[in-house]
Amino acid sequence: MKRLLFLILSCFALLTRAEMPDVPANIDHAPLDHLLQHYVDDKGMVDYAGWKNTPEDVEALKTYLAQFAPEPETPAEGDDLIASLINAYNAFTIEFILDHYPVQSIRLLDDPFDGNRHLVGGKKISVDDIEHNIMRPIIGWKAHSVVVCAARSCPPLLDRAYTADTWKEKMEERHRVWFAREDLNSFEPDHGWRNTGRANISRIFRWYEGDYTGENSIKNILERFGPSAYKDMFEAGEYSIRYKSYDWGLNDQGTTGEDYRHNPLRGVF
Repeated sequence: MKRLLFLILSCFALLTRAEMPDVPANIDHAPLDHLLQHYVDDKGMVDYAGWKNTPEDVEALKTYLAQFAPEPETPAEGDDLIASLINAYNAFTIEFILDHYPVQSIRLLDDPFDGNRHLVGGKKISVDDIEHNIMRPIIGWKAHSVVVCAARSCPPLLDRAYTADTWKEKMEERHRVWFAREDLNSFEPDHGWRNTGRANISRIFRWYEGDYTGENSIKNILERFGPSAYKDMFEAGEYSIRYKSYDWGLNDQGTTGEDYRHNPLRGVF
């Protein structure tokens, strides 16, 4: 049933992809690269307070994102498109947080992921559109280590902008960095009555398990990118998998978001 649902959703994504705007080719990512190097640390946490209190850098981010706005004469394709999509998702998300900072969690804001507030190729779209209707139909599982939704349980945000010639290498590096973070993914090689081990991994892999199939199954991805200390466990492949709870607190370098507790009923009543 899950597999059937994933196929149905995938077909829907392909249909909606045709309705998505084109992204301008050859966007200059150097301004974003400079900003990320300045405000993102080696753990992928963001100095939102410092950024918010530097108006020229808030404006620099908006100026960078303005490059995505016009309907392009020359649309981006291939690696140029993918790098721009990754950067657009991350930069629009940061801009959204800066516009509302301080906030304990992106989940406390209205329509954080499906709000059509970002101008790309002459159309207002959401970051969900960028991720699910444009990016995932092209690169599938590769998207999940590089797009960062401003939460503490997200993969660590890269402190550089992605480029057409580096995004694949950086995507693989991000998987290794992600799996090496014991607060985000942890491994117990001697767990269980048969001592076959257990992988305690991000809930992202459960949410998007349909992206991890065949040679790109979750266990194969762990064997490729997981910490070398657990190589024997990964190669044996007999371990169980547990999905960790997700911390939606803001990925802030300060204390903002560290005490956030997600209420799953918010927006229901």
